[in-house]
Amino acid sequence: MQETQTAPDFQVLDDSGKQVSLQQFHGRPVVLYFYPRASTPGCTIEAQEFRDHFAEFQRRGVTILGVSPDSVKAQKKFKDAQQIPYPLLADEQRDLALLYEVLKEKNMYGKKVIGVERTTFLLDRQGRIARIFSKVKPAGHAREVLDELDRLRL
Repeated sequence: MQETQTAPDFQVLDDSGKQVSLQQFHGRPVVLYFYPRASTPGCTIEAQEFRDHFAEFQRRGVTILGVSPDSVKAQKKFKDAQQIPYPLLADEQRDLALLYEVLKEKNMYGKKVIGVERTTFLLDRQGRIARIFSKVKPAGHAREVLDELDRLRL
């Protein structure tokens, strides 16, 4: 994935079991953020920050979509527990993670595993990738994305 390229479209289930495609948000900026696993500490911080800044994203007309390789049921449980107001997408087969090239080799307790690298894609109104945030640190990330929206005037 590279900035300025058109973001690949997809169809995946959200936390309510409804089919979601990127195309349905055409004409609006989109924050598409990938996180490794629902209900884990870092992922919870990141989701809460986007939740806490949700009104600011709405005022700018921005859609937020969170994605992880969790099931629809796990996403729903996470969403309800954290009172998340935006859709969480269930990428159980990791097709979306592969498509967006966020599956990476990671070191987990001394063991090498393939997992989702915390990454955020900021998409413009035409569906192009305006900014890629790689190896995201959860604390402060939502504010970082808002600042970039302002900088890019999206």
